[in-house]
Amino acid sequence: MMSPMTVITRFAPSPTGLLHPGHAYAAYAAFGLAERLGGTCLLRIENIDPTRCKDENIPLILDDLHWLGLAWPEPVRIQSHHMDDYRQAIDKLHALDMLYPCFCTRAEIAAAQPQQTVEGPDGPIYPGTCRHLGAAERQRRMDAGVPHSWRLKTDKALAHTGALTWQDMHAGTVPVEGDFIGDVILVRKETPTSYHLSVTVDDALQGITHVTRGMDMFGATGIHRILQALLDLPTPTYNHHPLMIDPTTGKRYAKSYRSVTLQELRAGGKTRADVRHMVGLD
Repeated sequence: MMSPMTVITRFAPSPTGLLHPGHAYAAYAAFGLAERLGGTCLLRIENIDPTRCKDENIPLILDDLHWLGLAWPEPVRIQSHHMDDYRQAIDKLHALDMLYPCFCTRAEIAAAQPQQTVEGPDGPIYPGTCRHLGAAERQRRMDAGVPHSWRLKTDKALAHTGALTWQDMHAGTVPVEGDFIGDVILVRKETPTSYHLSVTVDDALQGITHVTRGMDMFGATGIHRILQALLDLPTPTYNHHPLMIDPTTGKRYAKSYRSVTLQELRAGGKTRADVRHMVGLD
């Protein structure tokens, strides 16, 4: 008889700043799902961005999570320690001819599509400018040291994989629609990977069966499903939860909005129970 699947979830903060109440809700959602399903929740530190991530934030994040009453198996996976894993995945995608170099700056992309209103997972859908460059011109620019990222040939990828779907615990079966994804970046100019590539590889290597994260990542899941198919990786079940709204601003809790941090709440005398109440858990 086949043994039942061991459920493994994960909470994966980025040390671009300190945790806020929205992170607390997301952490409780991930650890809570694992507990309800008799599984385990892993902790991962997503710090591939060398310009925004700060190592000094990592112990503060761990301290906040312990304060929330959460515990996890060691060791914690720290993405910046595993760049070779991402390079291997990129090498496979190159071998499949699924990538092309993009030399565009953000200003050039914006200027090329001033009227575009359709948003993809990473903002306005890339117009494909560099995809139409000839091989000689691409090589000339790379030889000259022009900074470039690497983008996915999304239509070719879907032609290779065939129609794809993924399962969300609330939305059910969700089809992958390439027109709403576009040619996303998989290798950034400043680092040899990207969020989309790294989380897909990490989830597979860590045996994640259930990905619990906010609804702001719902649209990105199609990218991850394509990469799973191209790289022969398993597909988890997804659980996209609502985003918490800060009642003082009317906006979601976010570092970009300078939301109050758990460190600040703790310093002001708030308790774990207070934070749970703030995010509607008690």
